Amino acid sequence: MSDLHTTTENVLIDERVRGFPPGHPPLSLAAIGKQGWKPYDGRMALPLISLDRQAFADNAELMMIYVKSHGAEIAPHAKTPMSTVLADTLVAAGAWGMTVADIRQAAVLLKAGQRRLILANEIGGAAAARRLAALLGQYPDAELHVFVDSMALLEALSSAWQGRADLPPLGLMVEFGAGRAGIRSADAAAKLLDTILAMETPAFRLTGIAAYEGAAATADPEETMLRIDALMAMTSDFLPKLRARIGNQRPLLVTSGGSVFFDIVVARLSAVVAADPACRLVLRSGAIFFHDHGIYERGLAGLNARGGLRIGGEMISAAAGFRPALRVWAEVLSRPEPQLAISGMGMRDVAMDQGMPRPLAVYRNGARLADLESAKVLRLNDQHAFLALADDSDVLVGDVIEFGISHPCTCLDRHAILYGLDPDHSVTVAYLTSFG
Repeated sequence: MSDLHTTTENVLIDERVRGFPPGHPPLSLAAIGKQGWKPYDGRMALPLISLDRQAFADNAELMMIYVKSHGAEIAPHAKTPMSTVLADTLVAAGAWGMTVADIRQAAVLLKAGQRRLILANEIGGAAAARRLAALLGQYPDAELHVFVDSMALLEALSSAWQGRADLPPLGLMVEFGAGRAGIRSADAAAKLLDTILAMETPAFRLTGIAAYEGAAATADPEETMLRIDALMAMTSDFLPKLRARIGNQRPLLVTSGGSVFFDIVVARLSAVVAADPACRLVLRSGAIFFHDHGIYERGLAGLNARGGLRIGGEMISAAAGFRPALRVWAEVLSRPEPQLAISGMGMRDVAMDQGMPRPLAVYRNGARLADLESAKVLRLNDQHAFLALADDSDVLVGDVIEFGISHPCTCLDRHAILYGLDPDHSVTVAYLTSFG
């Protein structure tokens, strides 16, 4: 796995960053991976977050194989790790480009050398359009496609690009939506399309159609499928209408696909895209490369219930194929009651919006002691996790607990450094994150 920036980042890391050993002289990112540290060996400051590098690489390989087998592409969503190194790694593994959620994230990736981006969101109004233009004025070789669902945003972008010969072409993607942003009807999309085509210039052009099916999900699985199917139908029905307006030659993108329902996107959109030789389907899954012990574990179980991953005519288990790559490590601070342990990890360290972290194993004196399958996190404070333990548990103060997490996107953004581990849990690389 290529780590393109670990030897070029000059930033020095010290005790101000989670995980770095107190009292240790500052180290560069590259040097951190040469110390032989392990999260449970007593040297690193806890809590910290780690990445199983092999699991990440295997997840990336499987996802790339799946996407390519369906004649599609993928622009992984960078908002999950906001790591320029991991973005480079995914592009090197075969990603078509990267996805970002806002202008600042686009700035981070452009500065790091990425040049093909999908800005999978509406950005705001006139002020935001001017900020985007100010950014892209520094990168004339950039290829950026932005979501549009209103006349107001279209006019703001057009005004910002008008008369600017220094800006790269801006790709406009008509976004259909359910549950979040995006146009709700074909009639409204047709009106927006008319306006886009009337405003087009060589540097301000329609480049495709966008949607995000994950926002259509509800607590009711049947209702979720109905809503996603309706969104995909509206998206696919619009492509031939759009093509009829612009002719057969212009390259177009159709983009959708998060990390839970991407199989439905492929099933619903592949045929209409394949019928258009100048069009390509681009997924935007991001969390799938990290997986988890919560929301995406449940999501892949649902994918398996729908038939699993179809690759080359063979169906394989998504739940078995993808592996959780993230862990949070914390020490036991107190055993105030026989069935209770309090560890030094809380809401400032781990996500809880899609489920509590899951205790996986306990370590003592630098070695794995036992699984913790019977333990459960009851609640979190700012800096404490309350663990319910079995009656016979011998967890002691000072033991280190390995936790799985739920929802990588809202867990990683709490950490400035993601520590990459090899199979024996040694830190071999440190990934700088850029969440701002």
